Amino acid sequence: MRAKGGGRPRPVKAGMLLGCLLVLLTGCASMPDSGEVHRVGGEQHADSDPQVRVYGVKPQKGETPREIVSGFLEATTSDEAKYDTAKLYMTKEQAQRWKPDSGITILADGPTQVQEPGSAGDGKADDGTQISLTGEKVAAVDARHAYRADEGTFSTGIRLTKENGEWRIAGVADGLVLSEADFTRFYRSVDTYYFASLGPDALAEGKRREALVADPLYLRKRINPLGATVDALLAGPTEWLEPVVESAFASGIRATRVTLDDTQRLTVRLNRAPGDSLRCRRMAAQLIQTVQGMSSSPLPSVDVQGPGNRTACSLQREQAARDYAPEGLAGQGNEQYFVDADHHLVSLSGDGTQPMTVSGPFGSGALKLGTVAVRRDEQSAAGVTEDGANLYVAPLDAGGELGPVVAHSQAADKKNRLSAPSWDGYGGLWVADRDPNRPRLLMFRNGAGTAVDVTVPELGNGRIESLRVAADGVRIALLVSEDKHTTLRLGRIERTGPSDDPQIAVADLRRVTPQLEDVIAASWAGVSRLVVVGRETGGVPQIQYVDADGSASFTPSLPGISGVKSVAASENQDKPLLAELDGGIFRLPPDANWKEVTPKGTAPVYPG
Repeated sequence: MRAKGGGRPRPVKAGMLLGCLLVLLTGCASMPDSGEVHRVGGEQHADSDPQVRVYGVKPQKGETPREIVSGFLEATTSDEAKYDTAKLYMTKEQAQRWKPDSGITILADGPTQVQEPGSAGDGKADDGTQISLTGEKVAAVDARHAYRADEGTFSTGIRLTKENGEWRIAGVADGLVLSEADFTRFYRSVDTYYFASLGPDALAEGKRREALVADPLYLRKRINPLGATVDALLAGPTEWLEPVVESAFASGIRATRVTLDDTQRLTVRLNRAPGDSLRCRRMAAQLIQTVQGMSSSPLPSVDVQGPGNRTACSLQREQAARDYAPEGLAGQGNEQYFVDADHHLVSLSGDGTQPMTVSGPFGSGALKLGTVAVRRDEQSAAGVTEDGANLYVAPLDAGGELGPVVAHSQAADKKNRLSAPSWDGYGGLWVADRDPNRPRLLMFRNGAGTAVDVTVPELGNGRIESLRVAADGVRIALLVSEDKHTTLRLGRIERTGPSDDPQIAVADLRRVTPQLEDVIAASWAGVSRLVVVGRETGGVPQIQYVDADGSASFTPSLPGISGVKSVAASENQDKPLLAELDGGIFRLPPDANWKEVTPKGTAPVYPG
């Protein structure tokens, strides 16, 4: 990263090491021993190849304070594990106390240098100088590697003094300051996994229900990626997710060796015995799910070892998915659904284009549907009537009967009545009543019975317009209208209280798409990804992916399509997207373009 406002251009040196590709039979290419070299700047990093390593250079004699600061900032973007070159720009005392891993401030275009008026730095005084760095914030990454959008003006000071006749940094804040481009080049998104804490909903029919929850982090791409990912997992969940998850790894457990053999079999050796077989299996499940996300090929299994290199337990990938994947809680639906022109529920299979009327009351009869949600096991569905007033649940089989009204809205205006419903992975049915006189978020355990009134303390004057609950049951995406705009917010679902009187709250709401002035629709599109239809200020609505932490740097782009009113995605990313526009249903298969399925249809959904 080259800081703006620095001193005059000058020839400098940098090193770039081409890593050995293990798959090459010819071995490593040798380093060139001649040719022109330049300091590595943020605008021209030669790291499009993931095996290319980028290094900064040590300070040169006679450098001005501006050049020292520029060199320091550039050195922080190098591929050095401990930032040794960056520390050479500091006084010895400052180098010892600087903590680069305490967090990252991400700026839109990198920082601008401003030297304070009247300060030293022209070579005529040795008593110190102050340089300010300013810029526009985009986001921040904390010490636990969690990303969070954080817009606003950034400003910090760097104090310099002379040490042994050369300018050096004597005071600088802990952490790094990177441009958004440099952050994208040097960091990657990794999902670590922890077990959902479900409170009164943890048990069903005498059995404990467990599911892994994705916790996205940002780690350096080329600094021991495998070991760093396992270390981050063992360090525990991020502050935002921590209240609703638990880890099988006790405090103090660390990995002493992490390897992948030629068959992609993962082996993790711990500094302490893993404990009993159940705890060891749960550790293995967290490990294989986390490492699988960063591997380009399937991991067949994981071995967990204690200090004596003896395998304490092994877990196959299929076992981990069967026992701990969220989609295993209430089944993983395969069909696509929408409401046809007669306001009945129909389904589509695979890439088929011929809708099939579903069995049961929602597929025929006098009841007219407006929006629907299909339970994840596809045994039943919830439907809100066309006028938005009533919520019903009905089985999806030929002999099923329509049950009683589950929820009713008394709002006078149809637009202020019930939202589209959503199922979590435990059979909980969620819906929002948008009645201005009594706005509520409701959850029906097992899709029936008395509603649990869900509190949302941070909602303020906002109103929930629509919602989508993640399969893991501890995260919920809300479209919230406030001050004439609708924004997407992610909330944490906290369950407390006894089983016969559960207390549920949605806490710590975070804006996921601060760059969008209005969000029209959103759907989960992976374990930690959503697909969003929204509009920037002065722009037109666009459809895009966004990570659940609000970042969008590493998500694929989508073909443009205008006029989308609703969107649906599966948490299985191999399934196509569905969208409603112009009164019809469109589908986007992977690696293809949008195609019309039917000219008449509304409210597309996947199970969930």
